[in-house]
Amino acid sequence: RGRRPEGLPYTPWRLLEHMRIAQWDIVEFCHDARHVSPPYPEGYWPTELAPPHDRAWHQGLMALADDLERMVQMVRDPGRDLFEPFPHGQGQSLLREALLVADHNAYHVGQMVALRRLLGLLPTNHLPPDDVG
Repeated sequence: RGRRPEGLPYTPWRLLEHMRIAQWDIVEFCHDARHVSPPYPEGYWPTELAPPHDRAWHQGLMALADDLERMVQMVRDPGRDLFEPFPHGQGQSLLREALLVADHNAYHVGQMVALRRLLGLLPTNHLPPDDVG
């Protein structure tokens, strides 16, 4: 969780925390007009390479899942207009922010899979042989 392959600026922990912070920020923006985002970019990336304790990894995963569920509930709420811009934003709508969460998470999940493979943490028996293609 705290190992970093040579040449990469992040570890699994840093990726997880970045995803959690960014998603939380987007969800809070949609939920609370008074929300203040962290400073960019330093507020979106943890400085630690590894979790501070064993529970932190699980807590990060649970927070990511909880905030994703909050976004899903906002999108499913029939009282919310997916297309109406937020009065406190700069043209953002709930649909745009939900798509941003999906896109951002997909990008970083892909990075996490590649990172795990580089670190030897992902089984390769499901991958095609190197000479295919």
